[in-house]
Amino acid sequence: MTAPIDLYYWPTPNGWKISIALEEMALPYETHLVNIGAGEQFDPGFLKIAPNNRMPAIVDPEGPDGAPISIFESGAILQYLARKTGLFCGRTERERIAVDQWLMWQMGGLGPMAGQAHHFLKFAPKKDPPQDIPYAKDRYRAETARLYGVLDRQLALHEYVAGDFVSIADFAIWGWASLWEGQQQSLEDKPHMARWLGVMGARPAVQAYRALHADKRP
Repeated sequence: MTAPIDLYYWPTPNGWKISIALEEMALPYETHLVNIGAGEQFDPGFLKIAPNNRMPAIVDPEGPDGAPISIFESGAILQYLARKTGLFCGRTERERIAVDQWLMWQMGGLGPMAGQAHHFLKFAPKKDPPQDIPYAKDRYRAETARLYGVLDRQLALHEYVAGDFVSIADFAIWGWASLWEGQQQSLEDKPHMARWLGVMGARPAVQAYRALHADKRP
């Protein structure tokens, strides 16, 4: 029996990426909550696994050559799990390249920009004193909209982000894209993105991941 992977997790878009992958790949795992609101990401024990004090992270007791391995950074974890199982990473080298480039697009573009949009649109105005910064709100709202335009045009050509197959790129992007309303975005001019959100959201593994400790979300 495969030993369970330890998942260090909090229910955020970055945490969801890994719980989706683990569910889709049918890998056994045990969840260890890292309450980022309480500062648990700075615990010395967690920093040994994730030195950048960010979750998610995993420890696979059956890593390369059978030796345990700890991995941080959600994109690196997704690539590792895809290689470990041979699933959701593309069937040919061209498909693998497509998956990697869209995964990097999420890691370097959509995730940071949508995250900043969330911060300045939803959380900064509630600080004491309020930090309502029109320039930052406009900047990140507009850049997130631009990126969703890129995604919509890609999905006009393909059923899924990297082609006609579900991949770790879809898992990475879906969590952030599913929160489009909180980023003050519209789907009226993005029908292909809207279709894809529905298709991904109907997958049983995606529904299972979204329910994982959902009660912890504010």
